[in-house]
Amino acid sequence: MVVYVTETIEIAGIIAFTSSGIFSAMQKRLDVFGVLVIGFVTAIGGGTIRDILLGHTPVSWLRNINIPLLILFTSITTMYFHRFVKGLKTALFVLDALGLGLFTIIGIQTGLEAGLHPGMCLMLGTISGCFGGVIRDMLLNEIPVLFRREIYATACIAGGLLYLMFEGIIGETFAELISIIFICGLRIIAFKRRWGLPSLPRFRAK
Repeated sequence: MVVYVTETIEIAGIIAFTSSGIFSAMQKRLDVFGVLVIGFVTAIGGGTIRDILLGHTPVSWLRNINIPLLILFTSITTMYFHRFVKGLKTALFVLDALGLGLFTIIGIQTGLEAGLHPGMCLMLGTISGCFGGVIRDMLLNEIPVLFRREIYATACIAGGLLYLMFEGIIGETFAELISIIFICGLRIIAFKRRWGLPSLPRFRAK
């Protein structure tokens, strides 16, 4: 049962981040190949870094042909049906927030399975959730949202802590659900209310 839930979360995360990457690339008016590349790296970026850090090579998407096929199918479907989405920015934001929550939990669970300290698992979950978006933004010549004042990695950390606290109390499935909803919800609410971490004063050389 737990295995199926984890696989479902991973599939949902891949779909969410692939679609997020596709919408971002389409806003930049890239050609079809460029759009596909951005969708692909957004979906697998964080997970690839996670697997490399853990020494799990070849990385998961190289060992499972279903992952690239799912990304390709999602990419084509998103490009075809994008005309039915009235606000690309809204769709991009919601999908990115959803992918953030889904992949954070996958990263934490992967760390726990590897026997890492919970603190390291939290770091691994944050990397899994954030770095696909970081790579996407860098390729599109944008300042990654991770490095702006917005609540992004902070949402991963807070939701990850919830998962680690509740996983042994209410069961893994409910802990996953609560944490994913929390991360996604916090990201959306923080953006709407313009919450953010304080910025450091600008350095001025004498």
